[in-house]
Amino acid sequence: MRYPRTFSHIGLSVPNLEEAVKFYTEVMGWYVIMEPAEVVEDDSAIGIMCTDVFGKGWEKFRIAHLATGDKIGIELFEFPQNEKPENNFEYWKTGIFHYCVQDPDVEGLVEKIVAHGGKQRMPIREYYPGEKPYRMVYCEDPFGNLVEIYSHSYELTYSEGAY
Repeated sequence: MRYPRTFSHIGLSVPNLEEAVKFYTEVMGWYVIMEPAEVVEDDSAIGIMCTDVFGKGWEKFRIAHLATGDKIGIELFEFPQNEKPENNFEYWKTGIFHYCVQDPDVEGLVEKIVAHGGKQRMPIREYYPGEKPYRMVYCEDPFGNLVEIYSHSYELTYSEGAY
């Protein structure tokens, strides 16, 4: 049977778990549902599950679980040997290159992101100038993850529309 699945969560790799939890709770308003914890490569259920995902030799990592206002989960991972990519915006490569949040106060959220160490990558733009009040912008969190901000819902932004 075909039906639209709901979105559960996204996992983000960050260099410092405490700084990331602070940023996402203070700037995005997300809330902690599981405090930071260490996961080790062992015979526990989570250890075995992570070995299935990462392969042998991952040793350990730290993780925290947050949730958004619409109950989407955010997993924050801090790996001991994390590396910042030379180019965090390789949009032409297959895979996820950003996530998007919705806030009617686009300008206010951009200011908060920048004030907390992130950056604004472009000016705030209108999708349908003169037609609809839908705005968007790309930013980066302090850890290099790209976040897009929409002023309105995804469905409103794209329904009955065309570029």
